[in-house]
Amino acid sequence: MAKKKIEMINVTLPDGAVMEMDKGSSALDVAEKINHNLALRTIVAEVNGQLVDVTRPIEEDAALLLHTFDSEIGREVYWHSSAHLMAQAVKQLFPEVKVAIGPAIENGFYYDFDRDEAFSDEDLEKIEERMRELAQEKQRFERVDMARGDATKKFKRRHEPYKVELLEAMPRGTRVSVYQQGDFIDLCRGPHLVHTGKIKAVKLLKSAGAYWRGDERNKMLKRIYGITFPSKKELRKYLAVLEEAKLRDHRKLGRELDLFSISADVGPGLILWHPNGACMRNIIEDYWRKRHVENGYKLVSTPHLGKAQLWKTSGHLDFYSDSMFAAMDIEGQEYYVKPMNCPFHIAIYKTSKRSYRELPLRYAEMGSVYRYEKSGVLHGLMRVRGFTVDDAHIICTPGQLDEEVEKLLTFSLGMLRGFGFNDFAFYLATRPEKAVGEPEEWDLATESLRKALEKHEIDFKLDEGGGAFYGPKIDIKIKDSLGRYWQCTTIQFDFNLAERFEMEYIGSDNQPHRPYMIHRALLGSLERFFGVLIEHYAGNFPTWLCPTQVMVIPVSENFKHFAQRKLKALRKEGFRAEIDLRNEKIGYKIRDAEMMKIPYMFILGQREEDTNSVSIRRHGEGDLGQFTLEEAIKKIEADINNVKDEE
Repeated sequence: MAKKKIEMINVTLPDGAVMEMDKGSSALDVAEKINHNLALRTIVAEVNGQLVDVTRPIEEDAALLLHTFDSEIGREVYWHSSAHLMAQAVKQLFPEVKVAIGPAIENGFYYDFDRDEAFSDEDLEKIEERMRELAQEKQRFERVDMARGDATKKFKRRHEPYKVELLEAMPRGTRVSVYQQGDFIDLCRGPHLVHTGKIKAVKLLKSAGAYWRGDERNKMLKRIYGITFPSKKELRKYLAVLEEAKLRDHRKLGRELDLFSISADVGPGLILWHPNGACMRNIIEDYWRKRHVENGYKLVSTPHLGKAQLWKTSGHLDFYSDSMFAAMDIEGQEYYVKPMNCPFHIAIYKTSKRSYRELPLRYAEMGSVYRYEKSGVLHGLMRVRGFTVDDAHIICTPGQLDEEVEKLLTFSLGMLRGFGFNDFAFYLATRPEKAVGEPEEWDLATESLRKALEKHEIDFKLDEGGGAFYGPKIDIKIKDSLGRYWQCTTIQFDFNLAERFEMEYIGSDNQPHRPYMIHRALLGSLERFFGVLIEHYAGNFPTWLCPTQVMVIPVSENFKHFAQRKLKALRKEGFRAEIDLRNEKIGYKIRDAEMMKIPYMFILGQREEDTNSVSIRRHGEGDLGQFTLEEAIKKIEADINNVKDEE
């Protein structure tokens, strides 16, 4: 009898190499053929652009991309599988608990549970230990596809009302997938790990409350956050970073350095800037203004509220009203505090007839805005209700678009580097399903953003469908000293507002034309940026940013007048200097200045007075020696200019 011929398929790898495989081979088979170590590390496969389990058979020629824990997609699948493992452990330890949802998040995962009691620290330890035991059993994640109705019956039998609610919200005839490992079944699109044994190191971080589906009208569930890694070494490294992050927490340092506070009497999410914080804010704003004027921006200032009709025209009342504070009645007219600055800048543009010769116009403002954020998401300076956006709007002709985007990118990176940030992640967000504007306009704008990134030789990720409904955008995230990324700059094209507000300019053909408009927030929210600065520097700010650059400390009352003369000389040279005349020991004063992270201390006693000199201590370094005042000033100026020259 003739042997049946095995059908072959071609699998194309990212480098263009083509591997011939048996039809029905899996991505894991391909990985094994390439390298056994790669097969061990592979978490999920991308077959012809679709994410699938690595064990799923490939039945036709395909392009294949393998993801390990080193990739964002790989980590997401790893942590999503870990959420399923945690839910399994919880159900085994607390059978009465009902499971809700458990996604991967930026760092780790969480799962929401319906339980009357909160999870205690002891509960978390038990769950963590059970997860380790289940991981050692290497239970396979098995996928089963079924009709929505069959899945609904299955979860009803298992008394899981939250899964039933999710299923019943789907259209009839929908097919869904469930994943099972051991005795645990979950409604899930997948994909997942091959088996639980891939999860080598587990740490449950905390428990918190969370409303079902994020709606405060729904039941409060109990959420457990966790993190897992393919090795204990990686977990230890992550936990060390977490400990360092606690020390750098901007809320903690904000109190210790007397920078800001949030008062229950004033209201949650509303920041009180103390003298030290307000001083730093002014330094940041002065630097921001100087750089904007140098780059051809016109600085404007606009009100904190406007008529309802303004927000109706802009579309905010239709699309953004849930994030706006309630209307107020003023002389029979409805007014709203502003959630954004854009309509005001447009109102300035429309105060006169504009010619193409005037364009581009670049309006910039440190504009305070107010948005209703739920109390549960407020977080220090990072998530607030009242904040200042370093807003800019560039109004230009279509022909000026490419050059303006390129200038924006250069300017943005230069500003961020001026604050000491040098590592960035870039994203190009494209047209979502629901969008205004013609497709060809979107293509033109997206291509301008792409060309600017490519001209700067910037590696970027494509965020497919991630643009706003009114235009594509470039997002820039800054990497801090702990390796965390923070959303900062946005360069965003807008097809919407120019049309809504009927903006026009007179072209060279003497006819009216619609201008293009670009939104740009460089630092983003000033409050959030300040919080990032605090954590990035752990409060040890560069000297040019410090609220107090020099603390003058006489060793005793006898040298008070000598110290005051040096203080006066420093202030005359433009330094932010203070003097410590408290009746305390010199060691105590030095420790206090160190705790406040003041860069320089001038210690003044008999030797300094006799030689008309100063002894300098540098924060974190100690005694630098004795200098004349002129030498000391040059030393501090060099420190300041060394950072500022990085612009």
